[in-house]
Amino acid sequence: MTNQQMLQIAMEQSAVDANCAAQDFQKTENVIAYSEKSPDARRYLELPFVCSLISYGNNIVASIEAQYENIVRPYIEKYPIEYCFETPNLHVLNDAFAAYQMKVWFMAEYFLPDSRLLSRKECGYDMKVLTQEDFHLLYVPEWSNALCEKRKELDVLGIGAYENGKLIGLAACSADCDTMRQIGVDVLPQYRRQGIASALTSTLAVEIMDRGKVPFYCCAWSNVKFARNAVASGFKPAWVEMTVKPEAYAQM
Repeated sequence: MTNQQMLQIAMEQSAVDANCAAQDFQKTENVIAYSEKSPDARRYLELPFVCSLISYGNNIVASIEAQYENIVRPYIEKYPIEYCFETPNLHVLNDAFAAYQMKVWFMAEYFLPDSRLLSRKECGYDMKVLTQEDFHLLYVPEWSNALCEKRKELDVLGIGAYENGKLIGLAACSADCDTMRQIGVDVLPQYRRQGIASALTSTLAVEIMDRGKVPFYCCAWSNVKFARNAVASGFKPAWVEMTVKPEAYAQM
């Protein structure tokens, strides 16, 4: 699978999530789309969006509830793309939504593999492919980035690293949509900084691609540790998202 094919699949999924067309992400002008529920959206998304700003670097696609267009359209038209996703400008958006008891909640960067860089890396420990039936005893805090207990039915494939039969690192992926698999990874503290995370992440990414799916990786912009692992594993930045939710979301 080429980089362009993976990017196209990612844009097609983003289009389903945002209720727009995949080509909208390649336009030079910004796009407003009215958010709707879809059975084909990423399964952890709560739709319709109040406001989700998505950019693959060319423009911004704003997937919104129609009543907030008077806030969002002037905002994305006033500032350059990258400035819409950072302070101080995002305070303008946050303050405008405060009147509706809404605020900016999530800001994330998404990574896709670079087929020119991705390969199965070694780490000096035994690595083993794991499937869903191997996960039932692993829903514990040590593996909470790799696995999600709330959506355990989506955790479908993993790679474990072992020392003398003891699990010391785990990368796993969730079937968040039909075409893509999201990777998360954990390594026990005493085994970190040995290249285990990148070995697990890259090997799992290859396994996912061998099964005809596109792996992707997500982290908060401030999570330097996770972003470094993405790059070390053969991934490159692909798109960013910023989401507005009700203030009461914190109590949900």
